[in-house]
Amino acid sequence: QVQLVESGGGLVQAGGSLRLSCAASGVSIFSTRTVDWYRQAPGKQRDLVARVTGSGNTNYADSVKGRFTISRDNAKNTVYLQMDSLKPEDTAVYYCNLNSWSPGGINTYWGQGTQVTVSS
Repeated sequence: QVQLVESGGGLVQAGGSLRLSCAASGVSIFSTRTVDWYRQAPGKQRDLVARVTGSGNTNYADSVKGRFTISRDNAKNTVYLQMDSLKPEDTAVYYCNLNSWSPGGINTYWGQGTQVTVSS
């Protein structure tokens, strides 16, 4: 059974930093198709923030380029999102999403989310 557990959220002042963690069990992040971070602010849709592929390629939403960094530690089976120069508009619940290969196609898994609040 695949489980994703996020941690590292909290309250931070604008300009500060946080590092989110997504610890995976039941699947190796090294062999996945992608591991993504999404975020959802109140009343808004859930948007993709950052992605790391199984081959290690990364990409980012324009709104976080140059401020956020996604990385992974294969030994710890964990994906991180380092968030620097945080802005109030980064306030949201952040979700980890894993897409793994299966015989029938792609399986998708979500974590429970972690709240990030940036005060001005």
